[in-house]
Parts: sequence; C-alpha cells; structure tokens
Amino acid sequence: MAKRLVEVFTAGCSVCEGSVQEVKDLACDNCEVVVYDLNKKCDTLECEAKAKEYGVKSVPAVAINGKLVSNNGIDTDALIAAGLGQ
Repeated sequence: MAKRLVEVFTAGCSVCEGSVQEVKDLACDNCEVVVYDLNKKCDTLECEAKAKEYGVKSVPAVAINGKLVSNNGIDTDALIAAGLGQ
C-alpha cells in the first residue's frame, strides 16, 4: 500500500513551525510528511514548482496526494477529512 503524501509548504517562520508540528502530530504511519521551506528554496526548484502547480497563495499550506487541502493556515478538520492520520 502506497503511503499518503502530505506536503507542507512553509516560510520557515515560528508560526509555520507550529503548523508543521501539528501536521506531524496528526500524521499516521501511512503518511509521509514532506516539508518545503519556500524561503530556503529547493536545490531542484521542486518546491517552487509544486507550490505553483497546487496554487499555494500563502503559507502554511498543506497538500495531500497532490491536492491542496489547507491554504492560508492549517485547517485540521479539512486535513482529517482529506485522509491525514487515517
């Protein structure tokens, strides 16, 4: 069974770090959490490309399996409804 890909987009700020921890706390063994700090950029530019593809307008933002679920903050209910932690 493939793991659920949970991508968290941040700006590396303290507010984002709290959100990242919240997502990690909700994640289960079947979730692979990947964090992209858009301030630090990615060596491959993958994070910028994904943020653009998903339509990330503000951070923190979360995509699950390639679909933006939470943009402009963390919406725990929306993340759980999208499968986080299940």
